[in-house]
Amino acid sequence: MGRGAELIREIEKRVDRRAPPPAEELADDMAAVCEVLESEAEERRPRDDSNRTGGVIRLYPGIPTVVLPDIHARIDLLIKAVVTSYPDHGIDEPLLPAIDGGRAQLVMVGDYVHGEARVRDRWIEAFSEFQDGYRRREAMDDEMYESLTALQIVALLKRAYPDRVHGLKGNHENIANEEGRGNHQFGKFAWEGAMVAEYMNRFYPGDPFDGVYRFEHDLPLLAVGDTFVVTHAEPAEFFTFDEIRNYRDHPHVVEGLTWTDNDAAEPDSVAETLAHMLPEVPIDETIHLAGHRPVSGLYALRAEGKYVQFHNPGRHIAALPPATRRFNPETDIVEL
Repeated sequence: MGRGAELIREIEKRVDRRAPPPAEELADDMAAVCEVLESEAEERRPRDDSNRTGGVIRLYPGIPTVVLPDIHARIDLLIKAVVTSYPDHGIDEPLLPAIDGGRAQLVMVGDYVHGEARVRDRWIEAFSEFQDGYRRREAMDDEMYESLTALQIVALLKRAYPDRVHGLKGNHENIANEEGRGNHQFGKFAWEGAMVAEYMNRFYPGDPFDGVYRFEHDLPLLAVGDTFVVTHAEPAEFFTFDEIRNYRDHPHVVEGLTWTDNDAAEPDSVAETLAHMLPEVPIDETIHLAGHRPVSGLYALRAEGKYVQFHNPGRHIAALPPATRRFNPETDIVEL
């Protein structure tokens, strides 16, 4: 399986420890993936006006694509996705060897950290640990094991297959809990953003912390396939290719593609995005895939059916947009 066997061993090593990673290992993983993200080929990721890797990924045409919704520290979702085959969508073998052989590609919409409702009670317990200065931290260690290990798996996949594995930035990619650069501070069940930033400052200062921060800001915002576009969230407004390509200089673009709430986008932002990014494809044959806001089933349709949300935190879901026919959410969104 080419690089796949060694990659599986590296993933298993990180998962099987059942504890937050050693600081040096995390720093090394982040440094390695950042080198990849900052040197991607112009053909796949056009550079911005300052010759930095830009915010748009151009996927390979004509090969099957698997798109994963928000990860939210779900190590099991990442692993299940790469060991599953998708024969109804042209992937007759597990995804990882298909990627290894250039027969498939993977896109992730972001939000790699912060467990959601499945670990609500853990966040409540971790908040008491946070208030006590992390003198005890069993609950927070469990959260950071899952979150940081998920980040490491994403990094290992991207490093192994830089042109066929792509992770986009979500609104939870904010390890410093900063306000600015398109980011907002975060809290849902507790003060998750502040709790994680404090944990990282205490136990992963210097290179590990800086590496995760660099990784988050190196992530692109939008992927373009044969007949589809992928972002983390619904476009708050229409952004041009060049605006997204130059996202590092445009915080409002980062915010507008990662933070948009339901019913908060400008009218026609999705249709205009599809028409602009896929000018050669009839608009009724295009689709925009994203996560961000949870759905109760496998998917929800917005923007007159052109925008498909498929993030259900309680289920393992993938979208498989076809290259040669119109997307059908009933058959092209699957439960793993």
